[in-house]
Amino acid sequence: MGTSPYSSSFGRLQSISMSFLKPDFLESLLKATDVTEMIKLLESTWYGPEIKKYASVYQGTELLEVALNRHLVEINKIILESAPFSGKNVVRAYLAKWDLFNIELILSSKMMGRKITETESLLVSSRNVPAGIAAGNISHDEIKIILSEPDVGGVVNKLTKYDYGVVLMKYIDEFQKTGDLGPMMSALHESYYQKLLESLKFFQGDEGPIRELFRAEIDKKNILNLLKAKESNVEKEMLARHLVEGGRIPSKELLDIYEVKDVTEIIGRVEPFFKLSESLEQYKTSKSLINFEIAISKLINTTYTKKLKNISLSIGTIFYFIISAEYEHENLKRISYGKRYNLSTDKIKELLLT
Repeated sequence: MGTSPYSSSFGRLQSISMSFLKPDFLESLLKATDVTEMIKLLESTWYGPEIKKYASVYQGTELLEVALNRHLVEINKIILESAPFSGKNVVRAYLAKWDLFNIELILSSKMMGRKITETESLLVSSRNVPAGIAAGNISHDEIKIILSEPDVGGVVNKLTKYDYGVVLMKYIDEFQKTGDLGPMMSALHESYYQKLLESLKFFQGDEGPIRELFRAEIDKKNILNLLKAKESNVEKEMLARHLVEGGRIPSKELLDIYEVKDVTEIIGRVEPFFKLSESLEQYKTSKSLINFEIAISKLINTTYTKKLKNISLSIGTIFYFIISAEYEHENLKRISYGKRYNLSTDKIKELLLT
């Protein structure tokens, strides 16, 4: 039997994964009095180099966000470099999610009339400033050019040199009539997931769990849209334009589910896919849909993500590492958020994904 092309990737990522923060260290972060103390604790971890690099420019929450995002830039670069030739296209297709993040942010800022300086600092890019995450196809310099466009139409025109613009152009007339970016972004997300799933079609036969993971992520997106729409009493036809195809629950079934009376009944109808009864009880008290988002994310992690760890010498190993890095990044941001808004330790724990 020949050597797997993933042998080298597996060894390199296994070695790097030893640097992931341990549960007891996360506990120490939860006990920190504020963001400044969090930063001091993180200086001794693999986030230390980024913290020290940007400490002369940023302070407090801004410093932490820059360091966390820049760290993820480096991790994503390592992952892409580690992937064998047969896996690079899939990894690139996945990392294009950050292009969507940028596009949505830019379109929203143009719609609200925000200045370039108000938006650029939030962008996700592989450049050092001010807080970047390795993006997909659009370079930082190109993003700055796109940002200089005066309105949504100008941004879409600039994006036509990429596949994103071709998708968005179909909805520009509707946006100009309604002012609703939802259908444009739903179409972009659907195109993204379609390409991502297609990139796994002709693989080596062990990509099934990854495909199911992505389909569950589409379900999460659609279910949350259902819940938000029901709370806001949105018309069914409007909701239909915000759903993404490709999940385990067909759009037609989702629209049938939407016919029920309230959020409680929606949760009952999606029970075969996600068991959310405990989150429903929390929602009845808090009236916050974030309880469902966190619960679904945790279920996806337990049911799908953790399985990837056991598929050694395959693309599964690489995606387990990517998602683990993203979860750590997100958890640190949530702890920081909790410290900023003086949430209790127990409340912050409820927000964490793992």
